[in-house]
Amino acid sequence: MKMNGLFAVKPISDYHEEAASKNLVRALGIPALIAFGIGGIIGTGIFVLTGLAAAQHAGPAIVISFVIAGVGCMFAGLCYSEFATMVPVAGSAYAYSYATLGEFIAWFVGWNLVLEYMMACSTVAVGWSRYFVKLLDYWHVDFIPSWLASAPLEASDVGYQVHATGAWLNLPAVGILAAATWLCYRGIEESTFVNTIIVAIKVAIVVAVIAFGAFYVDPHHWTPFIPKNTGHFGQFGWSGVIQAAGIIFFAYIGFDGVSTVAQESKDPSRGMPIGILGSLGICTILYILMSGVMTGMVPYPLLNDAAPVAVAIESHRQLSWLTVWVIFGALLGLTSVIITMIIPQARIWLTMSHDGLLPKFFGAIHPKYRTPHISTLITGFLASLFAGFLPIDILGELVSIGTLIAFIVVCAGVLVLRYTRPDLPRPFKVPAVWFNAPMGVIFCAGMALFLPAATWVRLAVWSAIGIALYFAYGYKHSRLRQKNGAA
Repeated sequence: MKMNGLFAVKPISDYHEEAASKNLVRALGIPALIAFGIGGIIGTGIFVLTGLAAAQHAGPAIVISFVIAGVGCMFAGLCYSEFATMVPVAGSAYAYSYATLGEFIAWFVGWNLVLEYMMACSTVAVGWSRYFVKLLDYWHVDFIPSWLASAPLEASDVGYQVHATGAWLNLPAVGILAAATWLCYRGIEESTFVNTIIVAIKVAIVVAVIAFGAFYVDPHHWTPFIPKNTGHFGQFGWSGVIQAAGIIFFAYIGFDGVSTVAQESKDPSRGMPIGILGSLGICTILYILMSGVMTGMVPYPLLNDAAPVAVAIESHRQLSWLTVWVIFGALLGLTSVIITMIIPQARIWLTMSHDGLLPKFFGAIHPKYRTPHISTLITGFLASLFAGFLPIDILGELVSIGTLIAFIVVCAGVLVLRYTRPDLPRPFKVPAVWFNAPMGVIFCAGMALFLPAATWVRLAVWSAIGIALYFAYGYKHSRLRQKNGAA
């Protein structure tokens, strides 16, 4: 097989033609875009991963982990904003890579975006299941047996093995994914309307937890602020703080999701930067405040639970009235994250299908709802499969590494395009690009390197499967290669 055209670059003009098409509905204004970003960001990071990362890696210094992750996201967010205004289509980092680094790199990024968004849906659904069971316990309702409310597999403490837990299926996780998939199938306007309402409620609840929980913070719980390293890599100490940053980086991918709906934005040249950077800034502040309050309310080892906010609240009897609101807020918050992860995944598959790298049915648009309905259904089904059978720690780490790789490529791609096509109109330009873009690469690469070795092994397996699929189908059916006569 000849390798000609393997790194062929898709012209920006082709993307502008796609952006001008009427396939998708331009229904999202700036408030909806900011709400979309917040909907994707506030959820798992606060309600699930904060406690796990603090208890297992960073201790009270989880606050520093959120600062590190937030700074890395700021650099990446600036680069995403420049690309999203230049290439206002649904493909996000996949499309940006195709326009700068070539088809093979674009496929690799697109395949990792599948890992990012689909596994994100699954991870969030597992957290949703835990809070749903908490709600049933609060009301003393017990109709879901334990073997239908958790994953049948879990990761070993060391190594790459998984072992059986005795459970059969995480049924609540599968159920919420089915409901969210149905909503996303029905239409972007319906999905974003529901998401905006949910965002308003969950932000109010997060602010309430920060405000009322602050009165019960015991500074002794913050001592030592950075626990001593246990002797194992990534278990406390500075290596633990950085590893926690890599794990909770997953929580920030909502701003990435904003870029995938550029083709459905009313004014992408103005709305994309505001939606991406605005949602990122708001959520970073809330994350830092929330993690500080939680680790101050209880000793950090007690937060080793998939519902850590509920654990922190329940430890203070005076705040018992807030428990049910926290659980409701978590359920609503995690629901909106699922919605804002299913939508981007389906649209990335849509764009890859239009490029010929995936079969045509991935690009099918529903004649009534104007959504990529088949891609939406496939996303929901596969996410349900993973959520039903895999534990949250494996899922969360896979999402983080997929996200970090996408961010690294986007930051590098901005520099490449500034050098190769300085003439292109850029409605938004990254300030001090020769500093900010490389810093984005450095921050994201550093966090990726500190992720557990087992995560890299799983990434290698995932990548090998993706490369095999590319050469089996995508390479042969690439529209760009056919257009260039290279096939």
